[in-house]
Amino acid sequence: MPYPLANALYQWEEGARALNSIDDPKLRRLADRVISAIRLELRRRVGPTFTAEELADFYGQGTDWAQQIAIDVAPAAADDAHTLADAAFWSYLRGAGNFAGGRTLAQ
Repeated sequence: MPYPLANALYQWEEGARALNSIDDPKLRRLADRVISAIRLELRRRVGPTFTAEELADFYGQGTDWAQQIAIDVAPAAADDAHTLADAAFWSYLRGAGNFAGGRTLAQ
């Protein structure tokens, strides 16, 4: 069963908001390293060509692997691993073939 794109978008946006609210430069650099590591793994697992719906379906299969990357890269961020994973998915979403700055492209 496909994971609802609207649900995924909500969760990913919340992760991005939390990321953008980090004021401490040291914590932000740490969070950015985590996001980069998760994005690299997303590229490996999902590939460079995908739709927003495909990314949502992949997200619906579970994000334990992404949270583990967050913990491995920044053990101090363990409490925020899920939020950072969501922020990484939001960031990766911009590469979807049917995503244009928050609008789905007409096909």
